[in-house]
Amino acid sequence: MPAQVSAAAPTVDECDLSEEETLTVEDLPEGSSVIECEAVGLVIRQGDVGLTVPAPGEAAGVELISDGESDGFQIEVAADGTVNYPEETPGPQSGGGDISIAADPGACSDGAYSTNDLKEYGTYNWYVGDGGMPGALTKDEARAAFADAINNITGSYNNCDYTDTVDAKSQYQGTTTYEADMNASGSCTSRDGQSTWDAGDLPSDTVAQACWWSVATPGIKNDLLESDVRYNTTDKNFTDNGASSSCSNKYDVRSVGTHEAGHVFGMGHVGSGHNNLTMYTNSFLCETKARTLGKGDVLGLRSIY
Repeated sequence: MPAQVSAAAPTVDECDLSEEETLTVEDLPEGSSVIECEAVGLVIRQGDVGLTVPAPGEAAGVELISDGESDGFQIEVAADGTVNYPEETPGPQSGGGDISIAADPGACSDGAYSTNDLKEYGTYNWYVGDGGMPGALTKDEARAAFADAINNITGSYNNCDYTDTVDAKSQYQGTTTYEADMNASGSCTSRDGQSTWDAGDLPSDTVAQACWWSVATPGIKNDLLESDVRYNTTDKNFTDNGASSSCSNKYDVRSVGTHEAGHVFGMGHVGSGHNNLTMYTNSFLCETKARTLGKGDVLGLRSIY
């Protein structure tokens, strides 16, 4: 979570950051102005992830899933340029704690969830990018896998006898020459107007990453403008058949995709003690359980939609 820094809004002379290559939250604390600090378009880093500072009236966020410690970060800029760093909001049953993996509750009995300041109020229109796909899938195979992952979220797909009451929608728009707006260092760049799913280079511990941009809407969840997803095919191997007995050292495309689609539609991570939920902070090799939502995943989506 980002550090919460209390500071009076700096003057122009105190915080002109236009010559800085990378910022931290200490450089641009809550309450400061992206206008006075000339920070719009600069990259701000928090832990292993980064965001390009959005224009007034917009927000941006990033979540990654890893084979180690995952990270996330959000920035919101009010219409007058004032900076805020929202944190994930835990659900009323989030609980958890440092308990052993063996003691983790089953997916259908674990009510843990957290949400980000994000909601798709309309239809999530998404594209498949150019270049290689995870698991060496063809474009058509990747489209089918990505669509299934997204539908797992919009349809509340679960084995816990929960009906689908989530009013979230998506629509595949075709292939595009645009790429997911993120780079090899894990920073989300400026948005290009298309929500793209693709594969490429990310930090070595990252399995996949989601970046999103939204309209800052005080008092309600921010309105999604665009969300991109990238699989790290430079450092990780993927398969579309993670449950196969022949799977070795590969991540399941649909399990990872379902987790990332959860971020697209506003879900945050749950941590230690909740490894049977789709939105658990880490990914598992040769596991398909994240394709199916657990109790907390469904409750979290219902709290947004």
